[in-house]
Formats: sequence, C-alpha cells, structure tokens
Amino acid sequence: MSYTDGRLEALQVREMFDRIARVYDRMNRLMTVGLDRRWRRIAAKSAVRPGDRVLDAACGTGDLALAALRAGAGSVTGLDFSTRMLDEARRKSREIEWVEGDLLSLPFSDASFNAATIGFGIRNVSDLGQALRELRRALVPGGRLAILEITDPRGRLGLFHRAWLGKLVPLAGRVIPGGRAYVYLPASVERFVAPRELARELAEAGFAEIRYRFLGGGVVALHVGVAR
Repeated sequence: MSYTDGRLEALQVREMFDRIARVYDRMNRLMTVGLDRRWRRIAAKSAVRPGDRVLDAACGTGDLALAALRAGAGSVTGLDFSTRMLDEARRKSREIEWVEGDLLSLPFSDASFNAATIGFGIRNVSDLGQALRELRRALVPGGRLAILEITDPRGRLGLFHRAWLGKLVPLAGRVIPGGRAYVYLPASVERFVAPRELARELAEAGFAEIRYRFLGGGVVALHVGVAR
C-alpha cells in the first residue's frame, strides 16, 4: 500500500508524533483503558525468545521494546523517526539501544535480528509493502515478526469503537495539552488494510506461518509471521 504524497505524508506524520510525544503514553492509557500494556506483553511473548536480538520498529516511547526486554531478549534495539518520541523512550531505559531511523530504509545489515515487533505503528507508513520487506530483510531466516495494530471491528462493537475513536478520543486530545494531533487517529485506522489483507501482505513480503488473533474484543489485531 502506498500513497502518491508519501514523502509529504511521512514528514507530516513525523511532525505529528514529535508534537504528541509528551502525551503519547497518557493518551494510550486513556484510549485503551490501560489494556495496551497487556497487549504489548502478549505481542512480545509471541515473537521473542530468550537471548534474541530484537528490533522494535516504530518504537514510539518504548513500551513494546521494554516488553521485549522483559520477555527475555538478549538485546533490544528501538527504532523511530521521531526525535521527541525517542527522547521519551530514553528516559525509560538505558539497556535498550535507541536509534533514529526510517522503517522504509532500516539502517541495519541483512539478518541482524532474531525477532522484530511493531506496535500501533505499521498503519502510519507510506508504503506498507516496503516496510514489511525491510523487516523481513533485517530478520534471520526463521526470525519472528509480531505486529500489533488497531482494527475496525463490525457490529455493535464497531459502532461504539468508531464513536470512541472518532469523537471521544479527539475530544480528550483537545483537553490534554499537545493532544490535538489525535484528530488524525480515526482516518489512519479507517484507511488501513483489514487483518486478512495484512496477512496477505506479510506473505508477499517473505513471511510464512502467518496467523493473527484479535484482542480487546476485536479492536486490536496481533499478526505473527516467520521469515522464510
């Protein structure tokens, strides 16, 4: 998936995350009623094995990278293109290597990691296929990838979820200093691919044994794949 204005969009997304860095954790707790921490633990455990070299891509303020470390990783690298997000992450851990970089062009050699994770970040890339291919390139054959992302559930839950994301979360963002950028959230979820399509994209990017499950009653999907 790509967009004709990819470069402009990437710049806008980076600036947006710089703006929301200081409120990012508070907004995550609010949006998920605190469940995001549990979801990150599940994602980390699905991909990380003891002693693994782990990449947490689009790491934001570092919560999933920390979950990977607690899951037994031998070393963890957190990568993000937002300087201010990384500033927040560095305050949380000195054990993790924090790297400023682009998911579409990872600054790592081929087969550098045994596992990779990405939490609530894959929907923000301007070229989904390229991002997945880069993650595959950075993994050893047999390496595991876990992707945690918001979905758009159907039925009554879907109606509530869309009202929550479309109205209540942006309203909360206006109250919390620096949170106005959260008006982008509903559009980013709506335009992102469905879980089944993301599974197909993973297969095309070089992953096998792909499976996904829903968390939070269907508002979040966890995809796991193995690098061929």
